[in-house]
Amino acid sequence: MSLVPLLIAIALAAWLGLVVVLGERGMFDGVPGQPPLPMLAGVVAPLLVFLAAWRIPAFRRYALAADPRFIVAVQGWRVVGFGFLLLWAYGILPGMFAWPAGLGDMAVGITAPWVLAALLRRPEFARSRSFLLWNLFGIADLVSALSLGGLSAFLASGVAGEVSTRPMASLPLLLIPAYLVPLILMLEITVLRQARA
Repeated sequence: MSLVPLLIAIALAAWLGLVVVLGERGMFDGVPGQPPLPMLAGVVAPLLVFLAAWRIPAFRRYALAADPRFIVAVQGWRVVGFGFLLLWAYGILPGMFAWPAGLGDMAVGITAPWVLAALLRRPEFARSRSFLLWNLFGIADLVSALSLGGLSAFLASGVAGEVSTRPMASLPLLLIPAYLVPLILMLEITVLRQARA
């Protein structure tokens, strides 16, 4: 029996625990008007570990054997991007971040059932241009949301009452950019590598 699934589960749990502990200590808080480097590190570091793991044959075999239907089904949770719009409506997040991030996530989440249905009917759909474009859109949405969130933090002045992306650096919202976004990017990359293989 392979130890890879167990090691992945342990790594994911440890990563989640680390994000929570660092978040409780305010380690992801940035300085208004400065690039949000702590958040950038929180997104990039796990992705670099993930990409490095592809060099390990056992991990690569396990990842390439992952069920793309499961990976697509997981994308369905992104309909909760509607929450960004609610946070904007209540003056918690700025519109320049909330609208693109919310609408992009909702688009992926709403279309996920149709993509899943196509995979269930025709497994070879995983190698189609439509499937590739859908996944690339999902990646572009996440990269765009991270970029706009970073830009919004950089443009913030720190004035009392200012609406900024600062709440995204605190728990529980911190779990989205520092855990869920990199995790979803890892799944998207896995699907794209499966299609290539």
